[in-house]
Amino acid sequence: QCGFSVAATNLYVARIISLGTLIAIYLSTSDEMLPILISEKADISIMITLVVIKLIVGIIFGFIIDLIFRTKKDEKIQIENLCQEHDCHCNQTTILKSSLKHSLHIIIFIFCITFLLNIGFTYLGEKVLSHIFMKKQIFSGPLLASLIGLIPNCGASVVLTELYLNHVISFASVISGLLSSSGVSLLFLFKINKNLKENFMILGLVYFLGAIVGICINLINIVIFS
Repeated sequence: QCGFSVAATNLYVARIISLGTLIAIYLSTSDEMLPILISEKADISIMITLVVIKLIVGIIFGFIIDLIFRTKKDEKIQIENLCQEHDCHCNQTTILKSSLKHSLHIIIFIFCITFLLNIGFTYLGEKVLSHIFMKKQIFSGPLLASLIGLIPNCGASVVLTELYLNHVISFASVISGLLSSSGVSLLFLFKINKNLKENFMILGLVYFLGAIVGICINLINIVIFS
């Protein structure tokens, strides 16, 4: 679920993990997909297929991104900068107290944003999105699904999974949406990382990779079944 991608965002901003590792975690994060599939008693093969595809895509693109973006000289770990920016006072108190304070700020921030987004999903949600999608859209389906997946809320993965189980969107579209759906992690990235150019680059990468994988699946299906 998205707690892992939020934790990874913290590690990336402190430069403890690489950009490729962060993207791999974002792409493989399932958010609320698995709980919904389990509660709906979906076929186990569907669960395994979705998880394996997200895992493989995350690993492959994680390596590719590190090969492209990683510099010869690795960046220094910047935990001190992160602590200073968020007023943790790590050098004046215990690590437990600093961690609790930082975690409390995160919880309050995520709760407020999630509350507002949940209101939006309650009044819009599945009915509106089902009218937007057409199951047989080759390009626009994955492009739209990947865009919906970027919504920083667990409701995105819930709606996408429900639409797929109800045969409203295709397999390719649900893959696109779930690849870009990493819960509130992107929102959290914009909150703690001051480099907006870098944040938008990561946002664009997650969206593009989710959409392109879905489009490729659609094209493969056309070749196989035509």
